Amino acid sequence: MNALKNYGSSLILIGAVAVGAIIGLIWGKGAAALQPIGDLFLNLIFMIVTPLVFFAIAASVANVSATKKFGRLLIVVIAVILGTSVVAGILGLIGFLLFPVIHHTDASVAAIMELMNKGGDVPAQGTVGSQIVNALTTDNFINLLSRKYMLPLIVFAAFVAFVATRMGERAKSIISFFETGRDMMLKAMKYIMYAAPVGLLCYFASTIGQLGSEIVEGYLKGLVVYTVIAAVYFFGVFTVYAFIAQGPKGIPAFWKNVVPLATMSLASCSSAACIPINIDCTRKMGVQKEIADLVIPLGTNAHKEGSVIGGVFKIVFIFAVFGRDFTPGTLVAALGVAILVGTAMIAIPVGGMVAELIILTVFGFPPEAIFILYVISTIIDPVATMLNATGQSTTAMLVNRFVKVKDAEEIEPALAEVS
Repeated sequence: MNALKNYGSSLILIGAVAVGAIIGLIWGKGAAALQPIGDLFLNLIFMIVTPLVFFAIAASVANVSATKKFGRLLIVVIAVILGTSVVAGILGLIGFLLFPVIHHTDASVAAIMELMNKGGDVPAQGTVGSQIVNALTTDNFINLLSRKYMLPLIVFAAFVAFVATRMGERAKSIISFFETGRDMMLKAMKYIMYAAPVGLLCYFASTIGQLGSEIVEGYLKGLVVYTVIAAVYFFGVFTVYAFIAQGPKGIPAFWKNVVPLATMSLASCSSAACIPINIDCTRKMGVQKEIADLVIPLGTNAHKEGSVIGGVFKIVFIFAVFGRDFTPGTLVAALGVAILVGTAMIAIPVGGMVAELIILTVFGFPPEAIFILYVISTIIDPVATMLNATGQSTTAMLVNRFVKVKDAEEIEPALAEVS
């Protein structure tokens, strides 16, 4: 019963998508009659997501900027998080490029654009430098109000919040405004998501009816490939991390204590719910109490290797749907974006949806394709959660390896800030 409760919303959404896909396959192009209902739900999401991202980022940065710095320990934690995220991203790229889950769709790019309510060709990407500039900035403030400029909005919100924290008491009211705005937008999003089953059903009935069954097959193949990659990472890479952290004795220490955590994460489908058992299991792996108490909560909010691999899955999938090939430059960009969406973006409310918008806008795809990626988040959620949660233990083991015992004294003042 607990598992059914934890997975209830995901099962409902998957069921809605499945019913929509069946309707699309049976009805064919006639399913386009349902598109206005799907578009209505999509537009409600887009109306909320821009102010939500601004307030969520601003509130988060304002709170983090006001906390104490952790010194050398924080540098080690960040280095380990980035290093393991790079490994996860590279493994994901290799896996999904070696085993494509969907070939370029038979529908032309023009037809897909028309379906997504956006005419014209996919925007040219230009040089790597121009992509970075265009991804992070815009030449007009008004553009920040558009969902097509999600990363510039995030940069702007973070900068404004940082400036606010430098103003001391005078900025208390504006920081409170950020927090209230975030809570209000989250509440509004919660109400809108009540309509998600109907909206997704109609959206996918129309999409499948016009694009055919290949995209459905792509989801199923993708889930298999993702699960295989996750298994390689879980059994292979985590074992290597345990060896690096503690030598030969680290391997049995990890595997003897990780099973309860892996089981809990699969059953709960929530990394946050696993924090207590994660801390307990990690301490039993030989990690200092102070380091486990800091790294597990911090990593749960800002370090998810399963989500990094999931980000790669989404990028490769959407490239195939729109008939675009990878270049060396876009491969590097894909790795960077996957790491971004699996670390920094996952820490903010509805971070998954923001991550999907970032993928679409950075690579020049129409934001209307967001629910093509949203389905991926839903189907990989149990396996991704297990990988995310257990990954915090190996992260703590690695941090414990590179931080001397005396450095643990630096952690105590920081624990209250993290919790």
